[in-house]
Amino acid sequence: MSSTLKPSLPQGTRDFDPATVRKRNYIFQTIRTVFELYGFQPLETPAMEQLETLMGKYGEEGDKLIFKILNNGLGDPKNREKSRKAFEKALEGKNDKDLTERALRYDLTIPFARYVAMNHGQLSFPFKRYQMQPVWRADRPQKGRYREFYQCDADVVGSQSLINEVELAGIYKEAFRRLAIPVEIRINNRKILAALAEVCGGADKMTDITVAIDKLDKIGQDKVKAELAERGLDGRQIAAIEQYLGIVGDNHTKLEQLKTLFAGNDAGLKGIAELEYVLQYDDNGLVVDLTLARGLNYYTGTIFEVKATTVQMGSIGGGGRYDDLTGLFGVPNIPGVGISFGVDRIYDVMEELKLFPEEVQTGTKVLFFNLGEAESRTAFGLMQQLRAKGIPSELYHEQAKFDKQFKYAEKKGIRYVVILGSEELANRKVTMKDLESRSQSAYSFEELPGLNF
Repeated sequence: MSSTLKPSLPQGTRDFDPATVRKRNYIFQTIRTVFELYGFQPLETPAMEQLETLMGKYGEEGDKLIFKILNNGLGDPKNREKSRKAFEKALEGKNDKDLTERALRYDLTIPFARYVAMNHGQLSFPFKRYQMQPVWRADRPQKGRYREFYQCDADVVGSQSLINEVELAGIYKEAFRRLAIPVEIRINNRKILAALAEVCGGADKMTDITVAIDKLDKIGQDKVKAELAERGLDGRQIAAIEQYLGIVGDNHTKLEQLKTLFAGNDAGLKGIAELEYVLQYDDNGLVVDLTLARGLNYYTGTIFEVKATTVQMGSIGGGGRYDDLTGLFGVPNIPGVGISFGVDRIYDVMEELKLFPEEVQTGTKVLFFNLGEAESRTAFGLMQQLRAKGIPSELYHEQAKFDKQFKYAEKKGIRYVVILGSEELANRKVTMKDLESRSQSAYSFEELPGLNF
């Protein structure tokens, strides 16, 4: 007795039909064009990395979301005992090299840092790269959050100049302007958060504070205070954080209040000065958000987050400065700063706001009807002339009734059909129908390739 397997997808992953792929490619190409406009070069890295490359780089919360890959050959009888013991450790939440040594990449930044560490002797600094590839996170799937998704990153390494932050903010502005998405670019500085940790008793409080306040817009202030208490902060420390979170006003007002709060704190004042530097170039669309923490441990300076202003959606971009990321791989003192675009969320925003141009959906423009062997051979030659001029064209795959071929064109959204029957063949002419305007015209074989489709 046979059973038929019902096809399904792993949770948090998706298939993309042709229309969706065209829209996604429109986003990719728009962002790629802006990256190239700003002098960035393309780079790609493997889907998997050594587990030790990724672990410990994303904070406690992030490490839990890394997809680990089982080692090959664990079914070999010689390895069964090792496998059994490794699985027992895994059930206890421990890693074991006998079970897994590799993992799917969690983001593009750590693999990029690994690449720079391995190739720094051959690179010309500052090195500006962009990267567009999928990443994987074992997160709970929900609207705008998937387990497999694309990131589009741009990073500059080998320069401490804050002009790089200004340039990256400019990339965000230009890319979202071209995509017609109204956004707010939020910025903060990890030095300011470090100063807050010092006010609350020491640098060891930094991770507890940033992880908690990064959730402010999701869980509210009361729950943030409760989480801070659970993380061991006392009432005085929580009150200091509450005072910090209570700072409001425009960018200038917020920074002035911060100067008062962190008077005498070198880290805090330096963080404020770095924000002022970025804002003095062009603060249009930039908002100082003191709740912004970006929970990744490797950030050391300015941090970014982008939100669509007219759609309920999580961040559609983010990044920041990481002055010693390559130091994690034994190559210290290579500063860097980068940003990322969340393509999947950008797609959802553009769909909701109906922002994709109509021409994005255009695939084949011209369909030649198949009306006989001699007719189709001549149609094929004309089709090749159109293709040589960059006009996407098809010849219907077999002889069929007019109705069937018209339905094919309509279903695929093909605007023009070219009819070449025995009469047209004898007169060296074609009949072309515009399915959008419902008009019809006759053209000679010589005229057809010169038409403006």
